[in-house]
Amino acid sequence: MLIKEVEFTGSSSKLSGCPATALPEYAFVGRSNVGKSSLINMLAGRKMLARISSTPGKTILINHFLINGNWYLVDLPGYGYARLSHKKRDELAKMLNDYILKRGNLACLFVLVDSRLEPQAADISFIQSLGENKVPFAVIFTKTDKCSDAVLKKNTGTFKSEMLKTWKSLPAFFLSSSKSKRGSEEILKFIADINGRYTLR
Repeated sequence: MLIKEVEFTGSSSKLSGCPATALPEYAFVGRSNVGKSSLINMLAGRKMLARISSTPGKTILINHFLINGNWYLVDLPGYGYARLSHKKRDELAKMLNDYILKRGNLACLFVLVDSRLEPQAADISFIQSLGENKVPFAVIFTKTDKCSDAVLKKNTGTFKSEMLKTWKSLPAFFLSSSKSKRGSEEILKFIADINGRYTLR
């Protein structure tokens, strides 16, 4: 898929503020500082589409980008640790849950996982909740350029093994690097394939 047009259509602090559209949406989420903004910029081919920061919790709104006029890329707040008050974290958690569970045109939720780390309880728990609620999702391992092939193989393998303790089959997995653009073509093809057979949930 070639991305020719990218239009920022707005930020929302709650589900009711999201665009009134039936177009398929592909949302990106992960623990704070997992490399989400860098990945989104890589996929869109724009350097500053999503803000990049070393400070966890930078994204605090639901951000919509219309791609090629026929689908939306959605940048979601992260889950887990962020330098925010307990009240604000609770508000973000509600915003995130409302979007994921109630957004009827969410075609796929991409869960980003740091490939440098062994399976994190927050990621496993979050993914488990997606399965329980029948939310369509895929997993993207980020920052693969920042660890050795041996570490990458070990961590991704352990992650899949951890999932198989409670899952009969696994979702789609992708390896990515915003530096080398690894995974960009595969992820965009995956989106294009879903677009080709998309129907509302």
